[in-house]
Amino acid sequence: MSTWRDEKNQKAKARLEKRLSALFPPCVLAHALRQPLIPPSQRRAVESYWRHRPLLADRLARALATKSGQPAGWQWRLGSDKETGLPFTFRMPPAPYREAAFARGPGHCCVCGQPVYRLGWHCDLWDDGKPNRNATWHAACVVAWQLWTAPPDHLRALKLRQNRKCATTGRRLLKTAEVDHRVPLFAVWSDHRAKPWPDLLAFWGAPNLQVINKGAHLEKCADEAAERAIRRSALASGEPGSGAEETGL
Repeated sequence: MSTWRDEKNQKAKARLEKRLSALFPPCVLAHALRQPLIPPSQRRAVESYWRHRPLLADRLARALATKSGQPAGWQWRLGSDKETGLPFTFRMPPAPYREAAFARGPGHCCVCGQPVYRLGWHCDLWDDGKPNRNATWHAACVVAWQLWTAPPDHLRALKLRQNRKCATTGRRLLKTAEVDHRVPLFAVWSDHRAKPWPDLLAFWGAPNLQVINKGAHLEKCADEAAERAIRRSALASGEPGSGAEETGL
């Protein structure tokens, strides 16, 4: 039997322990040493820790956003100029600190707005009050952003959260099960965009994500398509309260 993995892990473990900081999070170290291939550096260990915990990363990112709060004068808007940092579509989560007008610059996370410390960590374990001026993302916020923008990539974690049961029928999830937003994103843009920014993020995060079987998903999509058609019809007729100022429908 090949000893390639054992030899590689021995070298990686030795390299990791050689550079290990005394204040390195114990939970991250324990995670790293349990991996089939041990990450050889502290940064890779941190990245692996959050990559295996997308729902925890989502919860943390939204908590950090709440701590930062909504910038004064910010509104959720769409844009077509990449330099402004505005999202091109309502399907992308609003992120004021990614916008040029509200960005806090190096050393602060462009997702939640909080300071980024060593190794992309979200709090100052080293107690030196020095954000990492070379960083603009928390390691956790990277994974949270990936969950928000590509939830199907995290199907396994979402299935486990539901005990592999369909969220709408209660039946066992099949291999063809799909990730769905409970409140569709077009409805978030139409009906909820005046909410405070930290509250909006929940519509992209775990509270609004569910896994349902394909048949149930098709039925839900058909109902949502009918609702959008009604909204477009009302928009075209210019009925009062139809949301004539809305776009994206």
